[in-house]
Amino acid sequence: MGEGGLTSLTAVAAPPAPPSTVVRRRRRRRPVLPRLAHFASFGAPGVLVYLCFVMAPILISFGYSLTNYNPFHPPVKFVGFDNYRLLFTDSQFLTALQVTTILTLIVVIVPNVLGLGVALLLDRKGWLYNALRSVFFTPVILSSVVVSIVWSRLLDDRGPLNSLLRDLGVSHPPGWLSDPDVALYSVASIVCWQMLGFCVVVYLAGLQGVPPELLEAAEIDGAGPLRRFRAVTWPLLAPSLTINTVVLLISAFKTYDYVKVITNGGPGSGATATIAFDVLQTGFDSNHVGYASAMAVLMLVIVALVTTVVLNFLRRREVDL
Repeated sequence: MGEGGLTSLTAVAAPPAPPSTVVRRRRRRRPVLPRLAHFASFGAPGVLVYLCFVMAPILISFGYSLTNYNPFHPPVKFVGFDNYRLLFTDSQFLTALQVTTILTLIVVIVPNVLGLGVALLLDRKGWLYNALRSVFFTPVILSSVVVSIVWSRLLDDRGPLNSLLRDLGVSHPPGWLSDPDVALYSVASIVCWQMLGFCVVVYLAGLQGVPPELLEAAEIDGAGPLRRFRAVTWPLLAPSLTINTVVLLISAFKTYDYVKVITNGGPGSGATATIAFDVLQTGFDSNHVGYASAMAVLMLVIVALVTTVVLNFLRRREVDL
C-alpha cells in the first residue's frame, strides 16, 4: 500500500474530536459586610443628619409634651396626655387654629390661580418675557423678614398707601394692619405676593413640557384656545399643581416670621396669631415648654395628615406621557 493510501486510511479511521465543553465558573457572591460598609459610607451621613435634626427633635418634643416641663419651675412631672386634652378646650389655641386655617386657604388658592394666569401670559419667547419672569421671581429669593418690614411700612396707617388714598378723597382709609377684621387678610396678601413667583416658575416649567403636537392635533380637530387649555394643557399641568399646592400648604401652615414682624399676633387678642406663633410664644415667652411641645406635635400631625390627603388626591389627576 502506498503512502497516499495510508494517509487516507488514517484520515478515515481517526476518531472524531470531542465536543468543546464550556467551563462555567460559579459567580462568587460578594461578602455582605463590605457591601454594608459601602452602603454606609454613602448613606450614613444623610441618615445621621436626618436622625439628629429631624427625628430626634420630634421625639424630644413628644417627650416634653407628656410633662409639665418649665425650666424656671421645677420639678418636672409626668402628666400624660393632659396637655393634649387641654388644647381642645383652650380658646387661644382654637382661635390660632382658625386663623391658621383661613391663612392657609388663602395662601394655597390665590398664588395658584394668579400664578397660572401669569405663567400663561409669560409663556412666550422674547427678551421682554424673560425679564418679566425674573421680576416675578425676585420676591421669592428675598428674606421673609425683609419683605415683612417693607410691607409693614407701606401698609402703616400713615404709610404711602393710606396717604395716597387720602389724596384721592378717602377720608377714613382702612387700617390694613391695625383693624382686627382686615389684618389677617393683609398678612395673607403679603405671603401670597412673595410666593407668587414660585408658582409662576413651576407652572412655566409645566407649560414648556406640554408636547406641541398635542396642541396642534387639538387645533386641527377644531378646538379653540379655551378648549385646548381645558382638554390638553390643564391635565398635563397636574404635577405642577401638586408641587405648588403641597409647598404652599406646608409653608402657610407654619407661618411665623410674617406674623412676628408685621403684627406680633395682633391687633387685638390673637387676630393674626397662627399656631406656629403661639408655639413659640408659649414655649419661649411664657416658658411652658411642655404645653408648647404638645401644640407643636399636634400641628405636625395636622400638617402631615392634610398633606398626605391632598397629595394622594392630586396625584390621581396626573397624566403619564
